[in-house]
Amino acid sequence: MTTGTMTSSTPFQPRIASRMAKASPSATLKLTSKAKEMKAKGLPVISFGAGEPDFDTPEAVKAEAVKCLQQGYTKYTPTSGIPELREAVCRKFAEDQGLKYSVENVVISCGAKHSLYNLFQVLCEPGDEVVLPAPYWVSYPDMVYLAGGTPVVVETTQREGFRLTADRLRKAITPRTRIVVVNSPSNPTGGILEEKDLRAIADIVVEKNLICISDEIYEYYVYGGRKHVSIASFNEEIFKRTFVVNGTSKSYSMTGLRIGYLGGNAEVVKKIGILQDHSTSNPVSISQKMAVAALALPKNYREEVRSTFERRSKLMYDLVAQAKGFEPFAPQGAFYVFCDISGTGLGSEQLCDRLLEEVNVAAIPGKSFGSDKHIRFSFATGEKDIQEGIQRVIDWSRKRSS
Repeated sequence: MTTGTMTSSTPFQPRIASRMAKASPSATLKLTSKAKEMKAKGLPVISFGAGEPDFDTPEAVKAEAVKCLQQGYTKYTPTSGIPELREAVCRKFAEDQGLKYSVENVVISCGAKHSLYNLFQVLCEPGDEVVLPAPYWVSYPDMVYLAGGTPVVVETTQREGFRLTADRLRKAITPRTRIVVVNSPSNPTGGILEEKDLRAIADIVVEKNLICISDEIYEYYVYGGRKHVSIASFNEEIFKRTFVVNGTSKSYSMTGLRIGYLGGNAEVVKKIGILQDHSTSNPVSISQKMAVAALALPKNYREEVRSTFERRSKLMYDLVAQAKGFEPFAPQGAFYVFCDISGTGLGSEQLCDRLLEEVNVAAIPGKSFGSDKHIRFSFATGEKDIQEGIQRVIDWSRKRSS
């Protein structure tokens, strides 16, 4: 028997899978974490970083969690979600978008992010191209990379409302194109795709026999009398080619409870269930029951929250517009003010670092969203913080330009 310690002349260094080479940390989570650390040290940080509603989870939803704990509802559930939640999601799709899904067309996942990740894993072959309008949500490209796909970024402009046009989409399509992603209302821009825009995109998706992933997580937050429209609702051809992704995080302030869902082709949904069998198993049992309660809330609850965010959107937009070198886009939906900072002469990361260090205001650099000339402010926070925090930005900008 050998009792000595074995040694190697070569220092141990685990090999990292090549698919991780292009994946990068989430800038949103990184900066928000730094802001929280500074605040914990006693600094007067005001954060406009993470996209997380500041209001509490509804009482009826929390009461469901208490009941589940008291009844011992803490065991495994079906991997793809409990039947009553999948049925509730079917009703929600029918009532809100007119989309007729059966339970076999719906899968419940650990957040809408997980739903999106699963879709790319199941749908992408190595080398498949996925069209992403830019600015895009920070995780889309990394999810595509991790699935072996190739993101194809299509630029949109603030002047045109950050809308993906049919002409730009056509020019981006190649024989390797497989998926087109739409996100309306948009994170980070706060822009929406109007019905005419969506119809033009739908026509191309059908013509080219592509797949559309429609991220509709901000559907209830639409302003100025606008209405949310799902691209899947136009006709049977686009409906069968579309996967509609949503969740309870933004609409019901359930971010940490991690419930997302999608509706789409039954065979793909079945494969996602198998993927979850071997990765996460079921979403949290209690969270699923809470989601059932959330989806059963009266519609006036959502309208009250929506009107609060619309009021904040106007307040933040009007204030940011007063900062020297800042040109904000008026939000049409979601809860972000996306702002052109070209006039400051700084890149987005440098500007955000300076705002955090010099005036204790946290914003997210647009570079992570595909535009280094923008930064993102979230107005998912109280009006007092909006007024005080953006006033700091105004004062900083004026002092710097004087």
